[in-house]
Amino acid sequence: MPHTSRTHLVLIPSYNPGELLAATVRAARAQWAPVWVVVDGSTDHSTAAVQAMAEQDPQLRVIVLPYNQGKGAAVLAGLQAAAAEGFTHALTMDADGQHPAELIPTFMATSAAAPEAMVLGKPVFGPEAPALRVQGRRVSNAWANLETLGMGVGDSLYGFRVYPIAALVRVMQGTRFMRRFDFDPEAVVRLCWAGVRPINVDAPVRYLQPDEGGVSHFKYLRDNALLSWMHTRLFTGFVLRLPLLLARRLRPSRR
Repeated sequence: MPHTSRTHLVLIPSYNPGELLAATVRAARAQWAPVWVVVDGSTDHSTAAVQAMAEQDPQLRVIVLPYNQGKGAAVLAGLQAAAAEGFTHALTMDADGQHPAELIPTFMATSAAAPEAMVLGKPVFGPEAPALRVQGRRVSNAWANLETLGMGVGDSLYGFRVYPIAALVRVMQGTRFMRRFDFDPEAVVRLCWAGVRPINVDAPVRYLQPDEGGVSHFKYLRDNALLSWMHTRLFTGFVLRLPLLLARRLRPSRR
């Protein structure tokens, strides 16, 4: 039987994932309730299947945005709706089958034990992982740890995470960025700036091949340019916040 919670829910932003969406939702629901899907203006007819599932499952909700707004915008829409119903934490996972649904209870339990923290998946890559993607994320991780003064971000890009909803909504409402592919890395940096500590938990990641239904919306030049601009902005913010970050780091911890 899946775990049921009144405080923690699974949130799945979805944009044109094909048949993998229904499989992802079934896997998540086998582990947890409730599960919410935010359809970000999909045009691939993947929505109908999960809407039909939701008609038979009161623990599954589907929120449909009228047009594609980006992953961060879809997550924010889901977070705001969840907060309005009293939820305090959300585990985000991708709709394309890359993330390990069987670890949802572990991540949720880690969050429940430290509700002030964010629980970050630290990816364990299989042999099928594209070498260029694996190497490229090391650069983003180095920037994220510099921009947070080494608060301990295990991975800045892996989207399998548990967030404190109120803290993340507050951070997102304070900036016009974080609405598209830049959401995952910018979320961890800005939450660290806000004093939300990261807890890292190892989790496998799958890169599905096209014959397995794998879908990637990553555009190498476009999205790396977006990440470069994002880290330029964040480094500027880091310099401005450096005295505060240093003071927080040097402050004696309370037992």
